Amino acid sequence: MHENLNKAMVTNRTFTMLKPDSVEKGNIGAILEKITASGFRIVALKLTQMTTADAQAFYEVHSERPFYGELVEYMTRGPIVSAILEKDNAVEDFRTLIGATNPAEAAEGTIRKLYAASIGENAVHGSDSDENAAIESAFHFSGREQF
Repeated sequence: MHENLNKAMVTNRTFTMLKPDSVEKGNIGAILEKITASGFRIVALKLTQMTTADAQAFYEVHSERPFYGELVEYMTRGPIVSAILEKDNAVEDFRTLIGATNPAEAAEGTIRKLYAASIGENAVHGSDSDENAAIESAFHFSGREQF
């Protein structure tokens, strides 16, 4: 029964990361407030800094893309805030909340419209599937860090 409970909870969880530009600009509190005001519960949260190896592993899916080197450099230039969020329909609802990757195309009131500077410095990461949410959460948090 406990195993089934955990499986049900996973589909209601997503992973997010406030990127170095958000931390540098002092937007941690405002972004977290927007997240919680949108009905998400924070079940894990920490401030860390990714190493080059961490960023390369996390963004391995993009390793063949021309922006990969810049992405790794950007993600390692300063601290990040990692969080696991919980809410019904978490992945889809969070993707809606953060908005389009390009802040110029993001809907009014979304996190990226409010806090992102560009496609490259887009303030926040959000998992794109339940499977990736679980993988990304496990990358950043041990089981004992999740509540």
